[in-house]
Order: sequence, then C-alpha cells, then structure tokens
Amino acid sequence: MSAQEAGRTVAEMLIDAGAVHVSTDRPFFLAAGWASPVYVDVRLLFGAAATRRVVTDLAADFLAGPLAGHGFDAIAGAETAGMPFATTLADRLDMELRHVRKRPLGAGHNAQVEGGPVDGRRVLLLDDLTTDGSSKLSFARGLRSAGAVVTDVLTIFYHDAFPGTRERLANAGLCLHSLATWQDVLALKSNLPAPHRAVVEEFLADPVVWSARHGGRADRPAG
Repeated sequence: MSAQEAGRTVAEMLIDAGAVHVSTDRPFFLAAGWASPVYVDVRLLFGAAATRRVVTDLAADFLAGPLAGHGFDAIAGAETAGMPFATTLADRLDMELRHVRKRPLGAGHNAQVEGGPVDGRRVLLLDDLTTDGSSKLSFARGLRSAGAVVTDVLTIFYHDAFPGTRERLANAGLCLHSLATWQDVLALKSNLPAPHRAVVEEFLADPVVWSARHGGRADRPAG
C-alpha cells in the first residue's frame, strides 16, 4: 500500500470511528496549549479490534518500507496513548517493547523508561498523535538519557497545522514520520460535512492566529 493509500485509510477510519471532533462554537484546548476548532481522538482506533489490526498492519508496512534498514532494536511507546500502538506493533514484529514517560515517575526506581534496558539500543519512538512536537522532545530526551539511540518518531496522526514542528524535531536529531495528516482527512471530499470542512480549512490557513483569537497560545514556534 502506498503512503497516500495508507493516509486515506487512516483518515477514513478516524472519521468512521467518530474520532474527528469539530466544534463550530467553542474551541478545544490541546495539550500544548493551542486553541483549535478540531480535536482528533486517535485512541478510538485501538478500541475496536478491526481498526487496531489495520493500524498495526500499516505501521508494520511502514517499518518494512520507509524505515527499512534502520535496524531498530526496540519500540518505545509514549505515555500514555502511545503504549497500545507500541504494544500491538511490537507483538506483530516480535520486537522488544519499552514504555517512556514525559518525566521520571518519582517512585520505585524513579525511571522515565520502563520495561527493560535501552542503553546502546536503537529505539523507535511511537505515539498516537503529534501536534507541535513538544512531548516528543521530552520522550526522546528520556530515552537518550537512559542510553538509547533515538532518531525516528512514528505517529499515527500528525496535526500538521502549527509551523516549525518538523524543523524543531530535526534540530533535536529526530525525524517525524506519520501515517496520516490533515491533508489526508481533507482529501475525503464526501466524508467531512461542508460546515465542518470550512471551519477546519479556516483554522489550517493560519492556526497560530486562530488560536490567539480564541484564547490559546499565540507564539509562533521557532523553526
């Protein structure tokens, strides 16, 4: 399956699962502080066995395609929504699995990385959603501080709205990969109601300005 076909498949599943929530009156506030008229609940794809299998298949194909030859020793699921994704993919590929938190737990061994050692291992970071990349930087720092080699992040949906995300990750030595983006959702001409499409397109035209006007973050991330 091509990248375009994979993106379309994920976009269709998200819409069919009711994971794309569009508000025409009150904004959603994303974890990074941005105000947005739309919220994508990627975790819904892991609630049903059928969509869970498809996402896992697509991710496995991605590792056999664009990420082939990277020689990953383990998969690390990001706290918390990245863990179901990482678990199903690690099982499918018979790979080692780790769990990485945004910060050390503060109990027990006070570990930020759990599930086994990562020192000297090449680790693929997995998460369900990427917005501006801030949490991915935290996860990567945690893995690297434990000795892991981390250069790639795979996310199911990339909220490709806010500028500078890929550049900021690249400056930290991270390459972002995604199965689907907003462009895949908007390409589904008949699946998104016209009023919702108009709201999303207005937002995507300048998400920083939209966020500022609706009480969210107003700073443009550094590129």
